[in-house]
Amino acid sequence: MSSKIKVRFPIYPFVILFFSTLSGFSGFGQDSSVARPPVISDWKIYKAQAVQDSSKKMIELRSLIPRLVYDLRYAGIHNFMHRKMYPGRTSKTFLRLPAVLALVRVEKELNEKGLGLKIFDAYRPYSVTVKFWELVKDERYVANPAKGSGHNRGIAVDLTVINLKSGQELNMGTGFDNFTDSAHQTFVNLPPEILQNRFLLRSIMEKNGFKALDTEWWHYFLADGDRFELLDIDFKKLSKRL
Repeated sequence: MSSKIKVRFPIYPFVILFFSTLSGFSGFGQDSSVARPPVISDWKIYKAQAVQDSSKKMIELRSLIPRLVYDLRYAGIHNFMHRKMYPGRTSKTFLRLPAVLALVRVEKELNEKGLGLKIFDAYRPYSVTVKFWELVKDERYVANPAKGSGHNRGIAVDLTVINLKSGQELNMGTGFDNFTDSAHQTFVNLPPEILQNRFLLRSIMEKNGFKALDTEWWHYFLADGDRFELLDIDFKKLSKRL
């Protein structure tokens, strides 16, 4: 698939957006201790934006990277919340088109080394971020709903590197969602092998347009992600084709 992103400008998305804005953006006028930014929860508004600008399409990762391994932690109970955060039997995950295309390049480069990617999480509905914040009010590890998360925008991904032959994860020193200093990008009191593994992941991700989160070795996001809106659309709706 070409990495060039085509942008089209038909007339009808503007009509939909104009008449749907008030009903399709959530987070205003709510009685809450957290000031909430505009969040798109209306499928029609998201669809219109994605038609207007194809870079805003949410793409299922395996549709372009079939060999990806999924370990979607928030679809089960093995996470810091100790409960399912995504409804139903969620087996898909999504990112905006530019983020997926960047991951295509990352996976290709890793495959040449006999390695691949394992995905812990990608797109995360805004309402889930709110629930995270209710438990962990620490912006080093959980996004403040007042700002929203790169996961909510569809441009952040939690991942690690695996050996394709064995299927084993490379040793990164801690597990996923470890809220200690040892998971920080700048933590160096680790064996050389672990530091090399973290450097491998970071260097390949940054080479392909991602930025690292300082406090989580597994978390990367697109540098220009603020141009994408916060979303609170469920996974079933995102599975629909535009």
